Amino acid sequence: MAEDSVSEFLTRVVEDSGAAFAGVSTSIGIRLGLYQAMAGAGPITAEQLADRTGLVERYVVEWLAAQVAGRYVDFDPESTSYILPEAHAAVLADPTSPAYAAGWFTMLKSLYATEDALVDAFQTGSGVGWQDHGPELFEGVAAFYRPGYVASLISEWLPALPGVVEKLRDGVSVADVGCGFGHSTVLMAQAFPLSSFVGYDFHEPSIVNARKYADGVLNLRFQKASAQDFPGPSYDLITFFDCLHDLGDPVGALRQVARTLADDGVCMVVEPNVSANVLENRNPIGRAFTATSVSLCLPAALAQNGPHALGNHAGEEKLREIAAEAGLTGWKLAVETPTNRIYAITR
Repeated sequence: MAEDSVSEFLTRVVEDSGAAFAGVSTSIGIRLGLYQAMAGAGPITAEQLADRTGLVERYVVEWLAAQVAGRYVDFDPESTSYILPEAHAAVLADPTSPAYAAGWFTMLKSLYATEDALVDAFQTGSGVGWQDHGPELFEGVAAFYRPGYVASLISEWLPALPGVVEKLRDGVSVADVGCGFGHSTVLMAQAFPLSSFVGYDFHEPSIVNARKYADGVLNLRFQKASAQDFPGPSYDLITFFDCLHDLGDPVGALRQVARTLADDGVCMVVEPNVSANVLENRNPIGRAFTATSVSLCLPAALAQNGPHALGNHAGEEKLREIAAEAGLTGWKLAVETPTNRIYAITR
């Protein structure tokens, strides 16, 4: 073995292990409001930050040292003050920012807690169901995806579906399948008050949270139902936001779409922008999504004991094949972003 090659790879592994440990500090900073307390504050000392957050100063000092080491926070040695750059605040402290990515770290507690179950699953072929995770996972997933929906769903994704926006403005019926906390459903309902929306999810705690989030929005409701048996009637738009690949029976789900979709209706499927070709995923986004597939997406699908276990990088060809098997042969890549691919599926 070439010594330089070993050293180079060892350096990379050390960097990754440092990032893994640092993720805990980042999660703590998010949960305790440390980033939000620093956002827009300008230079701030550890004592001032501790006072502002009501935390113990010695822990805050240690946390800030880790943040400086990771280049999340800047440090001025002359004034012994710390600064959270505005660009960093947009990613870690501002839930309204399209770049907000705190949800990744919120998930960590739950995902690391399932390691023993995942080890068993690797050995037995069983799964780890969505409901087997802690609430931090559900909260993290919702927090991670919401900024992208806020930034693009109404302004870019729906307009890319032929004729859909015009129908929504006039008033039609919409089903959001696998709605989770309902952020996507609420955004659509608020944008198109003449249309009626219903969000379906098999996970009761998510439905409870969705109802809380939607309080005061009158043209929608949430109901517990699986993707394979959500009720009709005839929907003009059916949506799957980042969830079709998590299903053990995606063909069954799309067959239900074929049964409940209006003749001229559209099914919008939003999926991660990762490739079935593993070599094409050697980039930060590809790495993040495929790693999530190992610990979350694939085990969730296997836990449902269905005929498929796609993972989140099955690729467009496989998804199109599944849609055709379900009787939906109209297929269009409507929008592509760095993180998502949005498909329009019709009969």
